[in-house]
Amino acid sequence: MQEFEKSISFDGRDIRLKVGLLAPQAGGSVLIESGDTAVLVAATRAQGREGIDFLPLLVDYEERMYAGGRIPGGFLRREGRPPEKAILTCRLVDRPLRPLFPLWLRDDIQVVATTMSMDETVPPDVLAVTGASIAVLLAKIPFNGPMAAVRVGLVGDDFVINPTYKEIETGDLDLVVAGTPDGVIMVEAGANQLPEQDMIEAIDFGYEAVRDLIAAQLELLKELGIELVKEEAPAIDPTLEDFIRERVTAPVKEILGRFEKDKHVRETALDAVKKSVVEAIAELSDDAPVRVAAAANPKALSNTFKDVTKTLMRRQIIDDGVRVDGRKLDEIRPISCRVGVLPRRVHGSGLFNRGLTQVMSAVTLGSPGDAQDLDDLHPDEEKRYLHHYNFPPYSVGETRPMRSPGRREIGHGALAERAIVPVLPPKEQFPYVIRVVSEVLSSNGSTSMGSVSGSTLALMDAGVPLIKPVGGAAMGLIKEGEEIRILTDIQGIEDFLGDMDFKVAGTDTGITALQLDMKISGLPMSVIAEAINKAKPARIHILNKMLEAIDKPREEMSPFAPRLLTLKIEQDLIGLIIGPGGKTIKGITEETGAKIDIDDDGTITISAVDGEKAKRAKSIIQGMTRKLSAGDVYVGKVTRVIPIGAFVEFLPGKEGMIHISQLADHRVGKVEDEVTLGDEVIVKIREIDNRGRVNLTRLGIHPDEAAAARGAVAAD
Repeated sequence: MQEFEKSISFDGRDIRLKVGLLAPQAGGSVLIESGDTAVLVAATRAQGREGIDFLPLLVDYEERMYAGGRIPGGFLRREGRPPEKAILTCRLVDRPLRPLFPLWLRDDIQVVATTMSMDETVPPDVLAVTGASIAVLLAKIPFNGPMAAVRVGLVGDDFVINPTYKEIETGDLDLVVAGTPDGVIMVEAGANQLPEQDMIEAIDFGYEAVRDLIAAQLELLKELGIELVKEEAPAIDPTLEDFIRERVTAPVKEILGRFEKDKHVRETALDAVKKSVVEAIAELSDDAPVRVAAAANPKALSNTFKDVTKTLMRRQIIDDGVRVDGRKLDEIRPISCRVGVLPRRVHGSGLFNRGLTQVMSAVTLGSPGDAQDLDDLHPDEEKRYLHHYNFPPYSVGETRPMRSPGRREIGHGALAERAIVPVLPPKEQFPYVIRVVSEVLSSNGSTSMGSVSGSTLALMDAGVPLIKPVGGAAMGLIKEGEEIRILTDIQGIEDFLGDMDFKVAGTDTGITALQLDMKISGLPMSVIAEAINKAKPARIHILNKMLEAIDKPREEMSPFAPRLLTLKIEQDLIGLIIGPGGKTIKGITEETGAKIDIDDDGTITISAVDGEKAKRAKSIIQGMTRKLSAGDVYVGKVTRVIPIGAFVEFLPGKEGMIHISQLADHRVGKVEDEVTLGDEVIVKIREIDNRGRVNLTRLGIHPDEAAAARGAVAAD
């Protein structure tokens, strides 16, 4: 393909497209740029593998450290496991892309986005999403696009398209909207308790920009002489499908019409129907067309059975307004909440139950040194709130090997983290690093929102002074033709066979996190607005149930949580505390058992489970950094005796010498006649010489000065 460039300008910001320059052997590729950020996206299609009954789509996002002019850390000095931000960006590209491929497509498709240059103002993620659509179109892969994405920020009272990192950080909204000509297909948002109407307006604002990018893609294809690919689905012999449908439709409809609340009872009954069809096929002769077709396509039975169940479940909701478990469309499953479930050695714990979904969240409080260092291309250098989500196989009654967290687990943890961050106390008020782990113990829909609620309970149990509690609800949707039904608090089967998974988390004031994924090609804004508004009463109901378990954060933390003390010193004294090779700070840590963290601005945080140890370390540091003046009076302890005087530690880590002539107001023959090792003495600073040495005296101390010094020791 010949080289071709196109520039798109909207809202004062340019996006540049370069086609035919890079990756000539990929099916389609584009270099998409904005500012100094450049992302190469390539899409390739390969012949499908035998026996595949799903779309084997691979979406990868790669960050190269050279894009920011940096060399990777670590021994190997090259990129390894992708950082969390890269995994989340990969999901951001995948989620609006996947539902736009035809359901019948079975070819291997891979989309790879690589950040090749990055400045400190333009995030690459939304460029990668739009670039993925362009690359797929250029590769002439069947695709119900174009699709594009933009980010929306809120700067003051104004919405901004594709804000800079600084505008995102200082604003109250970080929203990504992806859409097609049919409507919005994906939303990802974090917000500072934004009211529902403001969120709706932000999504609508973003979709208008998305439509501009879609028009630009269509214009690009026209200029390149490329037409949208519309392949026909392969013909399928209906013999086997008709045989299955005839035998399962009536019994499946009857089972769904029982409105069985117990998921396992319903699934057992459905499995029995499926088994009866297997037995019916087995009774046919070997050369019967149905049996031959079943042997050629072993997965046809499961696929057709799923399709029948999906159709009947959806019609039941559309026609009767009743769900498979008998609930109304806006009805929430029974909720129960508990706190302090685990022993107090765990700093805080919360258990959230909604129907058969159960999530246990546990909180650990740490010192500033426990913050996670971020070694990636993005401006943030560390995280002080970490939210990790685990989904073990037993939570759905299955067995499989336990592996490291996958993309789904990382994504769900990030969503819950995003929901909680806006209500965390500022670092100045609560300097702890916080880690929350959400263990999904049982799953039947919306475990991510369960982890939001469970984590709020656990944080309050740990004594974290949240601004407000956060809860979340998952909304679903069934669309048949022009008929649409919105579901509140969807369960597993409604998520699996429905058209939308819309998670909304927030406080009673507004939204803190939002995530929308579609299985159809898009929804109009009117439907999205309705779903957002219907999610609020569900969230309020859940919050009220949570407040019945714990109505405010505990005033006392777990006795096993570290106690933090902070103080500020002059920056030029940091070296004094650290000492040569870290000798001084290590000595304080060994002596007191406290952990000490020092920020570049001179803020020192001291942590220890035993508060007295933290106080001792603080006292030592204060003593080392206190400004000394001649005439100051202290209570000290004799640490060494030499023939010409005695050394006294009058502050933690600070020593001075009393010359033998300053021990008493009469002639002293031997130092030991006046003081011995370990004696407590009242001393006054006589002078500080030009080498910083402190000379002390016991002479000329007024009784009131001595009393004040003893009082200061008692107060400490």
